[in-house]
Amino acid sequence: MRSSKSRSRAKNNRNRPSGGNVVNRVFDSSGPEGKVRGTPQQIIDKYNQLARDAQLANDRVAAENFQQHAEHYLRLLSEAQREMEARREEQERQNRERQAERDRERAERQEREAARRADPAEAPQPDIVDLNADSDTPESGLVETPESTGAKAEAAERKDKPARKPRTRKPKAVEEQATQGGGDAPEAAE
Repeated sequence: MRSSKSRSRAKNNRNRPSGGNVVNRVFDSSGPEGKVRGTPQQIIDKYNQLARDAQLANDRVAAENFQQHAEHYLRLLSEAQREMEARREEQERQNRERQAERDRERAERQEREAARRADPAEAPQPDIVDLNADSDTPESGLVETPESTGAKAEAAERKDKPARKPRTRKPKAVEEQATQGGGDAPEAAE
């Protein structure tokens, strides 16, 4: 069960207009001439018109009363507009901060990328080094080491050896005669 204190607090908050939507909110104003309904700007305009009418009718008391009602809604409207402007400025400040942060991150990324490009260890390396290429050509840029001369000698030996001939199969006709001859070895095979 809720306490009476929390109930009364909730009831008070319900009746208070929120600051964000006061400009477009429709109010019912109970003035001396009856109810006036509309947005704060419409109510201000209506009370100012009633004040002019009362002034033309030489009713200074009614004119002052209407002006006070108009002033009340004018204050309400100006406070709501001030709050909206403050909120807008805060959002713009946050947007500028976020944009500055994104700019800093982009600059850092570009610096890292430039540093990576400048670092020779990070530079793209050739995929394949051809050890069989002639080292006599000045454009290879490779230094001859004992290991590389041994690899060249092995490659040269492989080139000198004739390639093995692949085994050939017997012709199909000879195979069929051997299987049909009743198990005798073919005489022509000698």
